[in-house]
Amino acid sequence: MWDPFRSKLAAAILKGVGSMTFGEGDAVLYLGAASGTTVSHVSDILGPKGRVYAVEFAPRVMRELLERVCAHRSNVVPILGDARRPESYRALARRVTSIYCDVAQPEQAKIAADNADAYLESGSEILLFVKARSIDSTAPISDVFSREKQILAGRGFTIEETVELDPFDRDHLMVRAKFGGAGAGSS
Repeated sequence: MWDPFRSKLAAAILKGVGSMTFGEGDAVLYLGAASGTTVSHVSDILGPKGRVYAVEFAPRVMRELLERVCAHRSNVVPILGDARRPESYRALARRVTSIYCDVAQPEQAKIAADNADAYLESGSEILLFVKARSIDSTAPISDVFSREKQILAGRGFTIEETVELDPFDRDHLMVRAKFGGAGAGSS
Protein backbone atom coordinates (compact mmCIF):
# COMPACT_ATOMS: atom_id res chain seq x y z
CA MET A 1 0.00 0.00 0.00
CA TRP A 2 1.32 3.44 -0.96
CA ASP A 3 1.13 5.23 2.41
CA PRO A 4 2.82 8.69 2.51
CA PHE A 5 3.40 8.26 6.25
CA ARG A 6 5.39 5.05 5.62
CA SER A 7 7.03 5.82 2.28
CA LYS A 8 8.92 9.01 1.46
CA LEU A 9 8.45 8.24 -2.22
CA ALA A 10 4.67 8.20 -1.74
CA ALA A 11 4.94 11.47 0.22
CA ALA A 12 7.00 13.09 -2.55
CA ILE A 13 4.46 12.03 -5.17
CA LEU A 14 1.57 13.44 -3.13
CA LYS A 15 3.55 16.64 -2.57
CA GLY A 16 3.90 17.06 -6.34
CA VAL A 17 7.33 15.77 -7.41
CA GLY A 18 7.66 16.74 -11.07
CA SER A 19 9.16 13.54 -12.45
CA MET A 20 10.63 10.23 -11.41
CA THR A 21 14.29 9.34 -11.90
CA PHE A 22 13.59 5.72 -12.85
CA GLY A 23 11.11 3.66 -14.81
CA GLU A 24 10.35 0.24 -16.21
CA GLY A 25 13.44 -1.86 -16.88
CA ASP A 26 15.89 0.45 -15.09
CA ALA A 27 18.43 -0.49 -12.41
CA VAL A 28 18.28 1.39 -9.10
CA LEU A 29 20.78 1.42 -6.25
CA TYR A 30 18.60 1.85 -3.15
CA LEU A 31 20.58 3.05 -0.12
CA GLY A 32 18.83 2.59 3.23
CA ALA A 33 16.42 -0.17 2.21
CA ALA A 34 15.13 -0.77 5.76
CA SER A 35 12.35 -3.38 5.88
CA GLY A 36 11.39 -2.71 2.29
CA THR A 37 8.14 -0.74 2.11
CA THR A 38 9.43 1.67 -0.52
CA VAL A 39 11.77 -0.92 -2.02
CA SER A 40 8.61 -2.84 -2.98
CA HIS A 41 7.20 0.29 -4.66
CA VAL A 42 10.42 0.82 -6.63
CA SER A 43 10.36 -2.88 -7.56
CA ASP A 44 6.82 -2.47 -8.93
CA ILE A 45 7.81 0.59 -10.98
CA LEU A 46 10.85 -1.17 -12.48
CA GLY A 47 8.96 -4.32 -13.36
CA PRO A 48 10.41 -7.79 -13.92
CA LYS A 49 13.16 -6.59 -16.27
CA GLY A 50 14.37 -3.94 -13.80
CA ARG A 51 16.66 -4.43 -10.83
CA VAL A 52 16.75 -2.93 -7.33
CA TYR A 53 20.06 -3.27 -5.47
CA ALA A 54 18.76 -2.82 -1.92
CA VAL A 55 21.54 -1.85 0.52
CA GLU A 56 20.79 -2.10 4.25
CA PHE A 57 23.23 -1.87 7.16
CA ALA A 58 21.27 -3.48 10.03
CA PRO A 59 21.14 -7.32 10.06
CA ARG A 60 17.79 -7.50 11.91
CA VAL A 61 16.15 -5.12 9.45
CA MET A 62 17.75 -7.03 6.55
CA ARG A 63 15.99 -10.19 7.75
CA GLU A 64 12.67 -8.34 7.51
CA LEU A 65 13.56 -7.12 4.01
CA LEU A 66 14.37 -10.69 2.97
CA GLU A 67 11.12 -12.09 4.40
CA ARG A 68 8.73 -9.26 3.45
CA VAL A 69 10.08 -8.25 0.04
CA CYS A 70 12.86 -10.35 -1.45
CA ALA A 71 11.06 -13.67 -0.94
CA HIS A 72 8.30 -12.41 -3.28
CA ARG A 73 10.21 -10.23 -5.76
CA SER A 74 12.86 -11.61 -8.07
CA ASN A 75 14.04 -8.15 -9.18
CA VAL A 76 15.33 -7.13 -5.71
CA VAL A 77 18.95 -7.92 -4.86
CA PRO A 78 19.45 -7.59 -1.07
CA ILE A 79 22.86 -6.31 0.02
CA LEU A 80 23.88 -6.27 3.67
CA GLY A 81 26.35 -3.40 3.56
CA ASP A 82 27.34 0.06 4.67
CA ALA A 83 26.30 2.80 2.21
CA ARG A 84 29.26 4.85 3.47
CA ARG A 85 31.55 2.27 1.83
CA PRO A 86 30.30 1.80 -1.75
CA GLU A 87 33.33 -0.29 -2.69
CA SER A 88 32.26 -2.95 -0.16
CA TYR A 89 29.36 -4.18 -2.32
CA ARG A 90 31.05 -3.82 -5.73
CA ALA A 91 30.78 -7.58 -6.33
CA LEU A 92 26.98 -7.48 -5.91
CA ALA A 93 25.87 -4.20 -7.48
CA ARG A 94 26.34 -3.04 -11.06
CA ARG A 95 26.15 0.30 -12.86
CA VAL A 96 22.71 1.78 -12.31
CA THR A 97 20.44 4.29 -13.99
CA SER A 98 19.38 5.90 -10.70
CA ILE A 99 20.18 6.09 -7.00
CA TYR A 100 17.54 6.32 -4.28
CA CYS A 101 19.21 7.46 -1.05
CA ASP A 102 17.28 7.36 2.22
CA VAL A 103 19.92 6.92 4.93
CA ALA A 104 19.80 8.29 8.47
CA GLN A 105 23.45 9.38 8.57
CA PRO A 106 25.11 12.76 9.20
CA GLU A 107 26.72 12.90 5.73
CA GLN A 108 23.75 12.06 3.52
CA ALA A 109 24.73 14.06 0.42
CA LYS A 110 28.32 12.77 0.60
CA ILE A 111 27.09 9.18 0.82
CA ALA A 112 24.86 9.69 -2.22
CA ALA A 113 27.68 11.37 -4.18
CA ASP A 114 30.25 8.67 -3.27
CA ASN A 115 27.84 5.99 -4.49
CA ALA A 116 27.14 7.97 -7.65
CA ASP A 117 30.87 8.10 -8.40
CA ALA A 118 31.03 4.31 -8.06
CA TYR A 119 27.77 3.19 -9.71
CA LEU A 120 25.83 5.92 -11.53
CA GLU A 121 25.97 6.72 -15.23
CA SER A 122 26.76 10.35 -16.08
CA GLY A 123 23.60 12.29 -16.87
CA SER A 124 21.46 10.04 -14.65
CA GLU A 125 19.63 11.24 -11.56
CA ILE A 126 19.42 10.57 -7.86
CA LEU A 127 16.65 10.99 -5.34
CA LEU A 128 18.14 12.02 -2.01
CA PHE A 129 15.86 12.16 1.01
CA VAL A 130 17.50 14.57 3.44
CA LYS A 131 16.63 13.85 7.07
CA ALA A 132 17.65 17.15 8.65
CA ARG A 133 17.58 15.97 12.26
CA SER A 134 19.87 13.02 11.46
CA ILE A 135 22.42 15.55 10.22
CA ASP A 136 22.12 18.30 12.83
CA SER A 137 19.55 18.35 15.61
CA THR A 138 20.12 22.01 16.52
CA ALA A 139 20.62 23.94 13.26
CA PRO A 140 17.70 25.53 11.42
CA ILE A 141 16.19 23.04 8.99
CA SER A 142 16.66 25.39 6.02
CA ASP A 143 20.40 25.63 6.78
CA VAL A 144 20.75 21.84 6.83
CA PHE A 145 18.87 21.53 3.55
CA SER A 146 21.06 24.22 1.96
CA ARG A 147 24.28 22.56 3.10
CA GLU A 148 23.30 19.18 1.66
CA LYS A 149 22.35 20.77 -1.68
CA GLN A 150 25.69 22.64 -1.72
CA ILE A 151 27.56 19.39 -1.15
CA LEU A 152 25.82 17.83 -4.14
CA ALA A 153 26.54 20.89 -6.29
CA GLY A 154 30.19 20.78 -5.25
CA ARG A 155 30.35 17.14 -6.36
CA GLY A 156 29.09 17.90 -9.87
CA PHE A 157 25.34 17.49 -9.45
CA THR A 158 22.71 19.85 -10.81
CA ILE A 159 19.72 20.23 -8.50
CA GLU A 160 16.64 19.61 -10.65
CA GLU A 161 13.92 19.78 -7.99
CA THR A 162 13.31 19.84 -4.24
CA VAL A 163 10.13 18.92 -2.35
CA GLU A 164 9.61 19.33 1.40
CA LEU A 165 7.77 16.31 2.79
CA ASP A 166 5.82 17.96 5.65
CA PRO A 167 3.32 16.94 7.01
CA PHE A 168 4.13 13.31 6.10
CA ASP A 169 7.76 13.44 7.21
CA ARG A 170 8.71 16.46 9.29
CA ASP A 171 12.08 18.05 8.61
CA HIS A 172 12.62 16.00 5.43
CA LEU A 173 13.46 17.21 1.93
CA MET A 174 13.49 15.22 -1.29
CA VAL A 175 16.21 16.38 -3.69
CA ARG A 176 16.19 15.24 -7.31
CA ALA A 177 19.58 15.93 -8.85
CA LYS A 178 21.36 15.13 -12.13
CA PHE A 179 24.80 13.56 -11.93
CA GLY A 180 27.61 15.15 -13.92
CA GLY A 181 29.95 12.17 -13.88
CA ALA A 182 32.50 10.45 -11.68
CA GLY A 183 34.56 12.95 -9.77
CA ALA A 184 32.93 15.96 -11.42
CA GLY A 185 33.41 19.02 -9.29
CA SER A 186 35.50 17.30 -6.63
CA SER A 187 38.93 18.46 -5.71
